[in-house]
Amino acid sequence: MAVELVQTSMKDETHQYLIQSDAVLFGVLATILGLVFYTKQSQHPFWVKFYTFVPALLMCYLLPSFLTTFGLVDPDASNLYYMASRYLLPAALVLLTLSIDLKGIIRLGPKAGIMFFTGTLGIVIGAPIAFLATRALYPDAFAASGAEEIWRGMTTLAGSWIGGGANQAAMKEVWEVSDAAFTQMVAIDVVWTNIWMAILLLMAARAAKIDARTGADVEAIERIKLKMETFQKEHSKAVTLPDLVFMAAIAFGLTGLSHAIANWLGPAIKDHLPLLAEFNLDSTFFWLVILATIGGVVMSFTRAKRLEGVGASGVGSLFVYMLVATIGLKMDVTQIKPFLFVIGGIWIATHAILLLVVGKLIKAPVFFLAVGSQANVGGAASAPVVASAFHSALAPVGVLLAVLGYVVGTSAAMLTGIILQSLAG
Repeated sequence: MAVELVQTSMKDETHQYLIQSDAVLFGVLATILGLVFYTKQSQHPFWVKFYTFVPALLMCYLLPSFLTTFGLVDPDASNLYYMASRYLLPAALVLLTLSIDLKGIIRLGPKAGIMFFTGTLGIVIGAPIAFLATRALYPDAFAASGAEEIWRGMTTLAGSWIGGGANQAAMKEVWEVSDAAFTQMVAIDVVWTNIWMAILLLMAARAAKIDARTGADVEAIERIKLKMETFQKEHSKAVTLPDLVFMAAIAFGLTGLSHAIANWLGPAIKDHLPLLAEFNLDSTFFWLVILATIGGVVMSFTRAKRLEGVGASGVGSLFVYMLVATIGLKMDVTQIKPFLFVIGGIWIATHAILLLVVGKLIKAPVFFLAVGSQANVGGAASAPVVASAFHSALAPVGVLLAVLGYVVGTSAAMLTGIILQSLAG
């Protein structure tokens, strides 16, 4: 996943960025979120119509990207994404899972898994299609050693789009990808991951209409959302300072504990269980997400579940929105060569078309398509974001599918590399 990896693209060292302090940048991002929500609740006809077609979450994602595109900030010099993904994301997962309905998620049925693996298949077969099509369109760029550098670089993108940053880094080493090729693939990753996420958020805003048109069975999903809303109403009360303190203690206490265990568990697996390490199960970020989610689920069986009545999921969603804003900083469409941009476009289009076809055949709700796709392409940092765009109660589904992506990412990316190597030969 692009946002798990520090981008290493070449920059003009003489350029002076307007915003160079993370404290200032954090304030700007908070202001952007405030403006979005202020206009979202406005009754002015323009804003009412605007947000009828454009989700607020999408704006919280796109507006920060303009800061990077217009050279106002250097996202690589900022630690805000690291802060949001390592501190706010696990805390959000804890808060969003406090009132989780495990039985309800299980009753979602097999369609979630089918759509996830369809997304994985779309990445695997999309790579050779994109490679062959782009080579036919831009033969000069593939001449001499160019083709080999491109297909090797594409293996890292496959690792990212099926698993995440750890899988991407693994493919770089396995296929001996040059730094130049790797940099270009990171740029493709950032651009197309973000564009596709924006499209999925637009689909989320129109999910009800799309599902009605396709005849999708959304009963199980609606049952979870209704149960969540009923629980909130039954336990809602005025928020007090102790409530917020307890909420912070649980969220960040479990986040700290998850960090402590993950920082030990990841290296331990790498040193003593090399077989698991081959599947990138030695990633500390992987275990951080898993442990935070497990912690939230465990707490859902205690009195901490009642914190949902004072807005636990609301605070968790705030953390998610802050993460979205920092993800938006990673997007800069000026960082990519045209023909490589085409590779990414064809690749993602193949992935999308296959999902749409299979989703239509099995009458899968848009939710399964969107989250199954983002669990592949986006990973653990953004799959819950897309899931929560449908409803905060559904965020754990995104986490669970993203975890599955980590497990299959390396093997599926290796298969993709073997196919590309045979085509380039």
